[in-house]
Amino acid sequence: MDTYTVLLVDDEEEVVQAIMKKINWGQLGFSVIGFANNGVKALEMVEEFLPDVILTDIKMPYMDGMELSNRVKTEFPATKILLFTGFDEFEYAKEAIHLEVEEYILKPVNSVELTRVFTELKTKLDQEISEKRNVKILQNYYMESLPLLQADFYSALIEGRVQEEELPRYLSDCQISLDGPLFCCLVIYTSQAQALEGMNPMLLATSVRKQAQERLEEKWQAKSFSYLGNTVFITQFNNENEVSELTDECDRFCKYARRMIEAVVTVGIGQVCRNMMELPKSYASAQEAVSYRALYGASRAINIKEIVPRNVDKPALSNDAELSGMFKMIRVGSEEDIVEAVNRYLNRISFPDKSLQQHHIDVMELVSALFRFSTNNEIVLEGHMENMEKLYGSLLDLEPNALKAWLVDVCLSFWRQLIHVRSRSTKSIVSRAKEYVSNHYADAELSLDNICETLGVSNSYFSTVFKKETGKSFIGYLTDYRMDWASRLLIETNEKSYIVAKQVGYSDPNYFSYVFKRRFGVSPSKYRTEHADSGK
Repeated sequence: MDTYTVLLVDDEEEVVQAIMKKINWGQLGFSVIGFANNGVKALEMVEEFLPDVILTDIKMPYMDGMELSNRVKTEFPATKILLFTGFDEFEYAKEAIHLEVEEYILKPVNSVELTRVFTELKTKLDQEISEKRNVKILQNYYMESLPLLQADFYSALIEGRVQEEELPRYLSDCQISLDGPLFCCLVIYTSQAQALEGMNPMLLATSVRKQAQERLEEKWQAKSFSYLGNTVFITQFNNENEVSELTDECDRFCKYARRMIEAVVTVGIGQVCRNMMELPKSYASAQEAVSYRALYGASRAINIKEIVPRNVDKPALSNDAELSGMFKMIRVGSEEDIVEAVNRYLNRISFPDKSLQQHHIDVMELVSALFRFSTNNEIVLEGHMENMEKLYGSLLDLEPNALKAWLVDVCLSFWRQLIHVRSRSTKSIVSRAKEYVSNHYADAELSLDNICETLGVSNSYFSTVFKKETGKSFIGYLTDYRMDWASRLLIETNEKSYIVAKQVGYSDPNYFSYVFKRRFGVSPSKYRTEHADSGK
């Protein structure tokens, strides 16, 4: 039996305590994860804990229950909302039917009524989850997959097998609309190793695809199909800046899939292209982004633009699969993976009946590929490849084992430098964000969305790297920064509290006082008095 989480929201703590004691939550199949005394704090807790149900009062400071409900329904549509109100607010609450509130409960809260409401809500939640997990329904989803003709066309398109002059005929015959003007491939990977015990992996992947279609297809005019065991989306949009919003939406979908259908999903977002004929490049980069889950973790979206050290295309290597595989392992593999990839490459070029001329060509191709890879990825060549002519001569004289040792040494050096470049790139984003905060903390409109738009990255990627580097969320860092300045201003100046509030980015002096007291344990006026006294 599933246990669902509940967040209680009311500015009167005694009301919350009474509600918690009135019913047996565990017996009804619910657990209370906590409570908040205003809508702002509640929204922070919703973003962190993703509760199944929110039971909230309407009248509260800073953000009332109606605004909270609207924000939750927009950003977390799966969350159920219950409003409890005073009698004089009841008709007002009933007018807000567009919020899709589950129930309106009149104060004072009655234990019998509250038990009835949560009993009925438990039945509804069980039914919704049962529908998503039911094997028979998953089988129906599988049978309702896109027509074979469309799937064949999409596969041929990302493989580069469609000629440009044939596009209009294919689109017409398959009744497909791809107007763009911008396109981007998504690769949705569902882990089979971490699937629910007894669940058919094919049915689980089909369920993930169905849920992704419901959440992504309409907004992004997406075309979806199965390809090499994954689900691929071809998305369309008007502005290249929208890819950050797409990344955040895919990230939320990964967390939704983990919670609702217990699927571990990674979404790779490829490069944006302006022509359908460039979709093979977009798909290849999306597939590469998925492989970065080994570094960045699963159950999240990974945008190739945000993780590569430089925004460049892959180096134009030879058509040799082993050579390409070796460079891929330098990007995303371990030391053991790199050694194995070097062995595969050398085994391919080391056949006994080749001519000396062919051997020279192979060495030249290898060195040229290494140079291109290093140039495109900001890798220093000192110690390995200082003089091209001298290098060719020395490599041609090396025995197979010595050539292998040299190549392994170069590849591992590249691998270590790439790790350093990625780390430097991450720290650069965090440093720029901190500098922006120091210059704009007084702006009341400064938010996570603002800083991500300024830096040109998605919310999900920025939040991850900022938390990893600083140990704090961006909003937590911004709040601490503002409070530190506020404390200094209160001690060093005679400005009134509401002036200090504006100087550190708070247009509402009451909310400023609330945040200040939460940080320092006392009101701004008392803080000034205490520190003024201690300074005498």
